[in-house]
Amino acid sequence: MGLVKLLFGWPLAPVEALIRLGELIEEQVEHQLRDPAAVRRQLEEVEEARAAGLITEEESAHATEEILQRMIG
Repeated sequence: MGLVKLLFGWPLAPVEALIRLGELIEEQVEHQLRDPAAVRRQLEEVEEARAAGLITEEESAHATEEILQRMIG
């Protein structure tokens, strides 16, 4: 059985590796989206932009809402 799997599985190894790489990237992105430190940094950046007058209060509220929705949803 091992020899058969080796013969027929070997050509598919690059595809399996690519699928695993995609899964790892997805896990990392999910982790970064939900990481409390990253979320806090994003919220601080929005607040700094609002304080500097780069964005309006409405844009600030919208950006904050989007960040929090990504974190919980």
